[in-house]
Amino acid sequence: PNPTSKPAPIPAPNSAPQSCTQSYPQSYTQPCAPTLHSVGMGLAMSVLFSLQLDPENTGFIGVETFASLVHSHELPLDPAKLDMLVALAQGNDEGQVCYQELVDLISSKRSSSFKRAIANGQRALPRDGLLDETGLGFYKRFVRYVAYEILPCEMDRRWYFYQHRTCPPPVFMAAVTLTQIIVFLCYGARLNKWVLQTYHPEYMKSPLVYHPGHRARAWRFLTYMFMHVGLEQLGFNALLQLMIGVPLEMVHGILRISFLYLAGVLAGSLTVSITDMRAPLVGGSGGVYALCSAHLANVVMNWAGMRCPYKLLRMVLALVCMSSEVGRAVWLRFSPPLPASGPQPSFMAHLAGAIVGISMGLTILRSYEESLRDQCGWWVVLLSYGTFLLFAVFWNIFAYDLLGAQIPPPP
Repeated sequence: PNPTSKPAPIPAPNSAPQSCTQSYPQSYTQPCAPTLHSVGMGLAMSVLFSLQLDPENTGFIGVETFASLVHSHELPLDPAKLDMLVALAQGNDEGQVCYQELVDLISSKRSSSFKRAIANGQRALPRDGLLDETGLGFYKRFVRYVAYEILPCEMDRRWYFYQHRTCPPPVFMAAVTLTQIIVFLCYGARLNKWVLQTYHPEYMKSPLVYHPGHRARAWRFLTYMFMHVGLEQLGFNALLQLMIGVPLEMVHGILRISFLYLAGVLAGSLTVSITDMRAPLVGGSGGVYALCSAHLANVVMNWAGMRCPYKLLRMVLALVCMSSEVGRAVWLRFSPPLPASGPQPSFMAHLAGAIVGISMGLTILRSYEESLRDQCGWWVVLLSYGTFLLFAVFWNIFAYDLLGAQIPPPP
């Protein structure tokens, strides 16, 4: 058929073959306007597919035929999607693309089978395509930097680069960090103390601090993340939240990263209430270590695919800094340098956050643009975390009295 001809009325389509995952939409009728530009992108694809690309209604098309028609009709399909179509076709024995795969690509939806097809055909694509891009503005260069920092697969990096939108911005990690700084400045000015604030008797009276004597105030199991021991702990956490948390949020979205961060924070306070029953808790280290451990584990498991520069040196430095922070927390807990009226904050939140990151966080980071609901591993991790939460709740309700725990009086 002539690619420049105007589309005729669409006949009632038959069912697609069993080998294709979805038949053509049944509700499409003749377009109102004479050209494909006047209909939506999905309708235009359906018209092209059913009339010119697959007149026999087999459910498959050749990618070269599709690409030529896209150019002839001037449809707005970006180069990354054309490359992915080539990869999809190379992943098929007959060099064809299924209708549902085409719909997923046009609508920017991806599935596990879609990613496997992309991976099977990606060896024919240029590995350094993004690095060869010229004339980029500052923000697009930053987006490219984030893609190479976070994603291990070249096709995923190209997909993220072309599909990234500035709205919504990565506001969660920025808002948490800003709130932590404001709270620290307020208490620092009020107490006239900027280092080791927990040794001030008025500091532990804050309604944000987790204290075992105030376990009934459930909000404290989360709000302790806004309080910090001093400038050194705040600086360390804020730096990691901005350097690692913001890029992760840009790539994986606010819902997934905020869920991971808050899961680490909640796991940290609940772990302290079980393993270090007399200790209070401050700082956002539970959430920070969840993000950092997830990212580092993802880098290690995809070492060959990660293209971030000096990755071995940066990995070693990150592990040294994180271990040093844990060591400092252990020292302050058991060997306080100043006289204190009660136990100092626990260090167990660091370890709990790392466990959450390696389990739940790694599952999230390895599922870029994939639905977590379709993965058995995600439900196993979620069930394990829910079981831990349920156990911790019952522990806090009954165990303190049954064990006769001698907790310090609440301030």
